[in-house]
Amino acid sequence: MKLKQVLAIVGISATTAVASVWGFGKIMQKKFNGNQEVGKIPANYAGYYGSTNLPATMDFTAAATTATPAVVHIKTKTKAKQVTNNLPKQRNPLSDMFGGDMFDDFFNGPRMSIIPEQRASGSGVIISDDGYIITNNHVVAGADEITVTLNNKKTYKATVVGTDANTDLAVIKVEASGLPYLIYGNSDDAKLGQWVLAIGYPLNLDVTVTAGIVSAKARNIGIINSNNNAEAKAPVESFIQTDAAVNPGNSGGALINLNGEVIGINSAIASQNGSYIGYSYAIPINLAKKVVNDIIKYGTVQRAYLGLSYAADGMSDEQKKEAGIKEGEGIYITDVIEGGAAAAAGIKKGDFVTKINGVGVNSAPEMVEQIARYKPADKISITYNRAGKESTVNVTLKNKLNTTSVVKTSSALEKLGAEYATVDKKIAQANEITGGVAIKKINAGALQKSRIQEGFIVMSVNGQEVKTADDFTAAVKGAKGTIYLDGIYPGYSESYRYPVKLDDE
Repeated sequence: MKLKQVLAIVGISATTAVASVWGFGKIMQKKFNGNQEVGKIPANYAGYYGSTNLPATMDFTAAATTATPAVVHIKTKTKAKQVTNNLPKQRNPLSDMFGGDMFDDFFNGPRMSIIPEQRASGSGVIISDDGYIITNNHVVAGADEITVTLNNKKTYKATVVGTDANTDLAVIKVEASGLPYLIYGNSDDAKLGQWVLAIGYPLNLDVTVTAGIVSAKARNIGIINSNNNAEAKAPVESFIQTDAAVNPGNSGGALINLNGEVIGINSAIASQNGSYIGYSYAIPINLAKKVVNDIIKYGTVQRAYLGLSYAADGMSDEQKKEAGIKEGEGIYITDVIEGGAAAAAGIKKGDFVTKINGVGVNSAPEMVEQIARYKPADKISITYNRAGKESTVNVTLKNKLNTTSVVKTSSALEKLGAEYATVDKKIAQANEITGGVAIKKINAGALQKSRIQEGFIVMSVNGQEVKTADDFTAAVKGAKGTIYLDGIYPGYSESYRYPVKLDDE
């Protein structure tokens, strides 16, 4: 064989081998994921590498030093209460043999019990130099005494300005001036992966700072309308989720960005044992400051409603198919209330709401949070998708009564609509009671909607014994939701319990 033929064969073999290796490499590149070309930047990283403001080494000291003086320790005390058992009287089986009531006390036993004094603690955020403080509703709910301690150890007595169970927020106030306070940030600007600090007084410790990142936004965990918060009739949950360590006592404290601005109020922990195990949740400050401003200005939150029903997040494909829901971006509208704001703007069942005032909404919590930032009579724009066509309409928001009026707050006593007085001593003796409050007259109000009749003698409110009109006033003052009145009618030994609904919501 000639030399030229040998060289040709070798050349063809080498070329074939190189081509085979190259072809195999291409095939395997398509078969397996994760291969990257050196020097090629994916689209989602283009903006990051194109920026000249790359993050420097993280330093939390400036933000922490700025914010800690404005985060306070809140301690509450609930006084011991005497509670009526309200058990029906048992018949004395020896009365036929011996007559009289000499054995009644033995068979019926004591009808009163004592709830001991309770103490708790949480955190709060000073928002003005004259002493207004944001905290959680669950921190101060039911408290008889509230004490606020600053990180410089100065202590003040605080009063409740107002609360909102639906957002789990409360405003309290101390009488002081020149206090340090936190500046509002913009919770809408919070980004996934952004560093944040949680500041509060966990586990009765002194002021504590922990760091983490924003791990999710618009998170709904169903904690506000849990069994422990029956007052929340229309809860708003759109939490900022972080992995900053938060424990009992952090509630009501600040979530801040690295500029030292408050972007959230720490409120909840995702835990089966009540302590931190990975995630914590904060109420966005853009929502909180609207609630706070309403409480300070009106005494109650001005809640706006669109007047529609929507598909809850997390529906399975089968559920969507059964309900006739077609896929689309936004929130699917299942019903529109006649006379409501959405109906007046022309929004219909089957539409997908995609934007509120130009802000994109992809989940129900996002939409609820956006609407919760406005009050009745506010005009906003709603963008929706109908049969593939996007439209934007102007909507005038309404209150729960489908009007645009400001909702005024009234005391629980005003809501009752009753005229009452301490029971007459002769009537008390005749009915063998030590005291109580007689309902003299029932006017328009909550009592009129109950089954209580005039002349009823109230002996306890929510299990708390009342002997005088002052006791009754103190027991009802500040009550919300449904209260329970226990007592008797003169001349009858049987006791009655009446639920009285103070709120229409």
